[in-house]
Amino acid sequence: MNLTQEIIKGNTTALGKGITLIESRLPEDEIKAQDLLASCLPKSGKSIRIGITGVPGVGKSAFIETAIRTRLSISCR
Repeated sequence: MNLTQEIIKGNTTALGKGITLIESRLPEDEIKAQDLLASCLPKSGKSIRIGITGVPGVGKSAFIETAIRTRLSISCR
């Protein structure tokens, strides 16, 4: 089974591999990453893609974690 199918099934290992591929700066991974996004996005429903940038230590991960926890708590009510 390919990476896209595994991600759509909810395989977290495949998701991690996909994220690593998308974050890769290797030229040979760029087309694979674009193909992965193109194949996953039509199946993503109403999801949106956002980018969080900033210098190291500014709190990007903390922000993302808080945003996700807040969103999940709202969804579970």
